[in-house]
Amino acid sequence: MKAISRRSFLKTSVAGAAACSLSPRSWSQVVGANDNIRVAVVGINGRGGSHIDEFSKIKGVRLTAFCDVDRDVLHRRAEKLEGVEKYQDVRKLLENKDVDAISIATPNHWHSLITIWACQAGKDVYVEKPCSHNVFEGRKCVEAARKYNRMVQHGTQSRASGSAALAALVKSGKYGRLLVSKGYCCKPRWSIGFKPVEDPPFTLDFDLWLGPAPKRPFHRNLVHYNWHWFWDFGNGDIGNQGVHEMDIARWSLGRTLPQSVVSLGGRYVDEPDFKDQGETPNQLVSVFDYGDTLLLFETRGLVANPKIPMIERNFPFKVANELYFEAGIVKDGKFFPKGKQEGEPLVKVDYHVPPGGNFGNFIDCVRNRKREQLAADILEGHLSSALCHLGNISYRLAKECPFEKPKEFGDNQVVGDSVMTLLENTKAIGVDPEKATLWVGPKLRFDPVREKFVDRPEADRFLTRDYRAPFAVPEKV
Repeated sequence: MKAISRRSFLKTSVAGAAACSLSPRSWSQVVGANDNIRVAVVGINGRGGSHIDEFSKIKGVRLTAFCDVDRDVLHRRAEKLEGVEKYQDVRKLLENKDVDAISIATPNHWHSLITIWACQAGKDVYVEKPCSHNVFEGRKCVEAARKYNRMVQHGTQSRASGSAALAALVKSGKYGRLLVSKGYCCKPRWSIGFKPVEDPPFTLDFDLWLGPAPKRPFHRNLVHYNWHWFWDFGNGDIGNQGVHEMDIARWSLGRTLPQSVVSLGGRYVDEPDFKDQGETPNQLVSVFDYGDTLLLFETRGLVANPKIPMIERNFPFKVANELYFEAGIVKDGKFFPKGKQEGEPLVKVDYHVPPGGNFGNFIDCVRNRKREQLAADILEGHLSSALCHLGNISYRLAKECPFEKPKEFGDNQVVGDSVMTLLENTKAIGVDPEKATLWVGPKLRFDPVREKFVDRPEADRFLTRDYRAPFAVPEKV
């Protein structure tokens, strides 16, 4: 499909910038406070289907266009909605002036570039988590949203839920100082096996699917889901399900980015003589040091396997957050005072939940142009996504170590317990500690203002990537 020309795209961007200069009143006269907000969904196979369902429920929203690089997916979805326009190339979609907002549910490596292009084209944006594939991209999304005065909502739906109570509890000080904010992402992430290299389906524009990523052969562990476990496209489960709990953990802290990060883990499978094609860890513990408090994140994918009853019993599916205060622990909706096994009801705190959920809140802000009312503004999305990236960076610089708790992870009991849980979980699938490897990353000092590592150029290179023309995330948006 014909690529958008630089002249055409710049023209669209100028038109978008002109629209940005309108006051909320004059803008509403363009689309009308009582008129439809015209939404296009990009990436409609998996999570994009949920976007379609959610926007379909909102009064005053009209789904105008669908975009997907797979024509089979595109036509299957579009035939259910009369009058929707179909695009295989997002650049052509962005030329459509009859679209007010873009909703992005593509693979991670496309999230930021489409967000930036959409802002430049004068569109508001709902972007799935994580908003970025690396730290550099997330910051560019924030810059684009601010420069073009766009509403950009991040797909961490907990920002529009009762999870706000945890942050309010910390802020209230009723349980004393917060020592550790912990997130769990323990979903079944077992072996994906091997898929042979083959020609892509003729309905799939695989070059467009690759987009900003390096050129590589097609195999069916990439399309449509397991790309999550390959570094070129995904961010492992810490940057998949985990970004939700990471966001809640950071929100509870009330902080931005840490002064250091360190991770350990590995990729393990339940068949000792079999390795799979995935690259990202399915067992990971990451520790983020904020000076006076820690953020601890536990990502374990060797859980809830019905073939191994002990795994189901001792290492269950767990997606949750816990807060460790001076006075005790908040978990499972209760407070457990220090030294006691019985939980008690949480103290009452005031907190606000925006109406309409994340999608409804986004549409409300598209209408009223009040960025401060966004439940999950792109800045918050960038910071929480960046934490996931930082945890992965330490892991990617890891060295092989004995299968035991490293000394540098032993000072804090909560951290030490997480490391031991990971080791016990992995041993439970038959991994021999005498033969197994634990990948232990370096402790990387980080400058949260500059968003760079301190004197670690080998780590800084993972903050961005080499982009494949013409799909480069620009330095200047």
